[in-house]
Formats: sequence, structure tokens, C-alpha cells
Amino acid sequence: MLKPERFRDRRLHALLAASLWLAACSTSTDIANTQAATSSPAPGWPHGAMVSAANPAAVDAAIGVLERGGHAVDAAIAAHVVLGLVEPESSGIGGSAFMLVHDRASGRTVVFDGRETAPGGARADMLTKNGEPQDFRSLWPQGVTVGVPGAVSVYEAAHREFGRADWADLFTPAIRLATDGFTVSEKFVRYNEMLRPVIESGAFPDAAAYLFPEGVPVAAGDTKVNPAYAETLRRIVADGAAGFYTGTLAAAIVERARQAPAASSMTLDDMAAYETMPRAPVCGTFRRSTICSVPPPSSGLAQIMIPALYDEMQTDEDASLDEKLVVFVDAQRLAYADRDHFVGDPDFADVPVEQLIDSDYIRHRATERFAPADTPTHGDPFFVTELDKAAWLRGTDRTMEAAGTTHLSIIDRDGNAVSMTASVGFPYGSVRMTNGFFLNNELTDFSQAPTAGAAPAVNAVAPRKRPRSSMSPTIVFDANGDPLMLTGSAGGSSIVAYTAKTVLGVFDWGLSAQSAVDFPNIVARGAAVGVEVSASGGQAIADDLTERGYAVSEGRGENSGLHVIVVRADGMEGAADSRRHGTVKAIPAAPK
Repeated sequence: MLKPERFRDRRLHALLAASLWLAACSTSTDIANTQAATSSPAPGWPHGAMVSAANPAAVDAAIGVLERGGHAVDAAIAAHVVLGLVEPESSGIGGSAFMLVHDRASGRTVVFDGRETAPGGARADMLTKNGEPQDFRSLWPQGVTVGVPGAVSVYEAAHREFGRADWADLFTPAIRLATDGFTVSEKFVRYNEMLRPVIESGAFPDAAAYLFPEGVPVAAGDTKVNPAYAETLRRIVADGAAGFYTGTLAAAIVERARQAPAASSMTLDDMAAYETMPRAPVCGTFRRSTICSVPPPSSGLAQIMIPALYDEMQTDEDASLDEKLVVFVDAQRLAYADRDHFVGDPDFADVPVEQLIDSDYIRHRATERFAPADTPTHGDPFFVTELDKAAWLRGTDRTMEAAGTTHLSIIDRDGNAVSMTASVGFPYGSVRMTNGFFLNNELTDFSQAPTAGAAPAVNAVAPRKRPRSSMSPTIVFDANGDPLMLTGSAGGSSIVAYTAKTVLGVFDWGLSAQSAVDFPNIVARGAAVGVEVSASGGQAIADDLTERGYAVSEGRGENSGLHVIVVRADGMEGAADSRRHGTVKAIPAAPK
């Protein structure tokens, strides 16, 4: 693995790493390849266009861009800028984004990594108190949890590479809504009572005035304006990303992050140094298709591992759905344990992606299924692939993740595709607001304990490092390299399970896109198996797993925010998660 200190230019490092990544994938076995990134696309795209996202206003903005001939990247930017206004509890320009882009004309599939970075003054122990990890509620509004945001940088990098629409046009819908007013959703206000103790501390006057005007929480159905957000977007339109990462906006972000409680060490130099990292996707074969997702520091490799482990362990073609769900649970348990132990920022650690998705390791790992009552532990891919290395050299992970995230899926009229997941961390991020938007608290996604014994955690805090993420925007490609499915979700660490559920739901359980989204969420990370018993059929699944000996945790308020597009022979199916306020719209194919 190339070491970052050997490169003064991080962008050169990222591009070089991406090239090596593609080379490695293309020479590995049947579990990993880049067929989707290199196949020649079939001529013509007969299916029209489609958008699935978490708010109707965002979907309308994206559809408008596509109707005017924009690329899927243009539509994704327009949609996300609106989401930052109407859904600020989940994501926004003060947070991060991973954008997975497939450009059909060139056959290229690219990842834009806009994960937040820790300030240059970050300390390994900054998430602890008296040597012990702090709880979520304590960390929620702390300044030390604010990372340098990456979403605006992703906008510019992706638009520069693939955009067809005028830059200014991408921000027009959000500026209009911020100026004239948007309708407040139930989801927007769902966290208000949870926020009240934080707001009443008096440390967050901007957020208090916005969410609790005159002490009264905003209500669903209210019309709300945000002129400060409109002005921020006008600055980005005029000056590009530089208008966000330097100058008065950058100074305001730094000033707000450095205020109590637990002030950040962020500086203007940290802001100015931020760069989107271009990365090659992590890809692997699944039956007759290819799954591509985002590489470390995010967790897309689990979208390769779970279906591969599932197929390796599922030996009975006539198995019942109940039996298949047991295999799904066990595949998750194995993949999560490996993800938790090995994945971090690849610029700071040797993350064994190729080894974890190697077919020999998958076959070996599938033999290590844990008894239902056992707590799963990580495997050792080096035992199978490289005997001179060992997994035990890494410290035990102590990372927890919050659920303030959004996902969108878009296919344009030329078959270009974007699967994008974005976040601010906790609901409303750090609760710190400036210039009309909320700052993230994504540095809580670092391991709160920097070491376990003498060994460092791969996801420990370090200056300018990117915390691990569970965001898993994913595209499944057919044998010709055309998009077959776009999927991804909100939901903190459960994103991995939510996303994998839709892939297996569509390709193995015979479900439609919407039925796969609606299917009860099953999350098997660690000792317990979470089952969404409030969803239709969920209680029966929970009862069956309990009878089989699993420690089932029954959930009624799942945080998934799945947005899915499935391409069938006769057209496209779109699905939006009914657990949130998403919607789907399509543009019909042009008459032949």
C-alpha cells in the first residue's frame, strides 16, 4: 500500500491509488472485477429517466434539470442542495457526501469522496473524557466533533468532470425555495423535542431561532424561509467551491466550530486544504451482474461481501424465505465484524480491500459462521491470502454511528447514473448553525477509543484523517455494463444492512423495488439481531430468529431511508422509503 507521506500532493496520491485499485480489481478472481467500469455500453437508452430522493421538492428540482438535458450529476447536485434546505436534520452543505457516478457514454464509474476531514489539530483522545469514551448525547453538540465539510467540494469536482448544465442553474430551485418558503415536513420537526435540552442550554442561538422561533418549535405544514441559506448559495454560485472554503463563509464555519462546548481546533488552513478525493469504486461479481460501491473510508466493500457470503452459505436452491433470512443474518454478522475491524481512511492505514473480497477468503470466511448465541468476531484475510500479515495487529474498534443521513438515486435519459449518500452525522449535525446551514458532527464516526491494548484502532482520530463511514451508495450492473439497480440508504451503521437487503430482495427473494424497500429491516451487527417488528411480517421474522437462538432486538422506529431504482426489460421501477418522506418521479422514454 502506498503511504501518504510519500506524496506532497494528496490529489496525485488519490489518482494514483485509484489507478492501482482498478488494476488490482481487474486481475483478481471472480469475486472482484471492474466489468461495469470498463464494458462498452449498449447503444441507446430506452428507459427514460428517474429520480428517487427523500423529499418531493428535491425530486422536482432534479427532474427539472433532467428535462432540460442535464447529466445525472447535475440533477444530483440540484436535489442535494434542496435537501440541505428542506431536510437539514439529515444532510447539507455543512456535511459530507459520497457520490458514485456511472457515465454511460464513456463506460466510466467513479467515486467522489467528500467525507469530512479532522482538523490539523485533532487529537487521538479528543472523543474521550477521563480516558473513557463519551456517550452519544454528550458528544452531539461538541465542537470537536465538527469535521471540515466536503459536500460543496464534491459538487464542484463532479460537475467539472461530468456536468452539462450551467453551474448557476443547479442552485436556482433551492435559492427560490429558501427565499419564497418551503413546506416543513413531519420529519423536519421529529427531532425537535429531542433537541430541546440542547437548545435550552443557550449555546446555539442560531439553531434556536430557526427551529424554535420565539421558543415555539416549528410545526409540520408551516411555510419556512431561510434567506441566509439563499445568500450562501449565491456566494457558491458566484465563486464556486472557493467561496465556501475560503473567505467569509470559511471564517464563519471556523468561528462557529471553535465555540463552546468543547471547541474545535479547526482553522482557516484546514478549510482551504480540503479536497474531494477521486477514487475507483470497489466492485465484485454477483451471479451474472456486477456490484460496485464506494471504497474506504466508507463501507461499500460490505455490499460485495454480504451477497458473496450469502451465496456461498446458501446451498439449497429450494430454501424457504425464513431459511434464506437466516443466511442473510449470518452473512451480515461476518461482514460487519470484518468491516468494523479493518476499514478506515486508506490514506492512513493499509485497508485490505482486495483480500476481504477475494473469492478464496469469502469461501473460507463462510465456514466461520457463528452460533446464534455467539458474538461474531473478525476473520483474518491475510491467513488465506498473505501469511506474512495478521489481523490481530489492529486494535479493537470502538466506533458508534448516528443516523442523520440521506440517499438519492438518479438515472438520466442517456442512462447515466448517480447513487449518492450524504450526511451531517447526528440529527441536525452538531446543532451549530451558521449562514443558514448546520455544521456536521461526523467526527463522532471515529473510534472513540484510539487503542485497544497496545494496538491502534484503524479508525482512530488523526489530523486531516477521514472517519470511517457506513454510507454505501451502490450500483448493480448487468452483463453489458449498463445500470441494473441503484440503491443506498440513510441509517448510521445500519446502512450496510438496509442496502444489502434491497439487493438480495430484488435479485434473490423475487421482490419488486418497492417491496424490497418495505421489507422488514434486519440488522445483524454484533451479538444482537435487530428486526423491524412494526413492518408487515417483521414480528414473524423476529419470532423465528428467536426460536433459532438469536438474540433478537425488536425495533419499531427504523431509520432507513432507502431510495432505489431497478431497471427491468420493460422499463424502470422506482422506490422510496415509506419510513421517511421520499418520492419517485420519472420522465418517460422518447417515442421511437
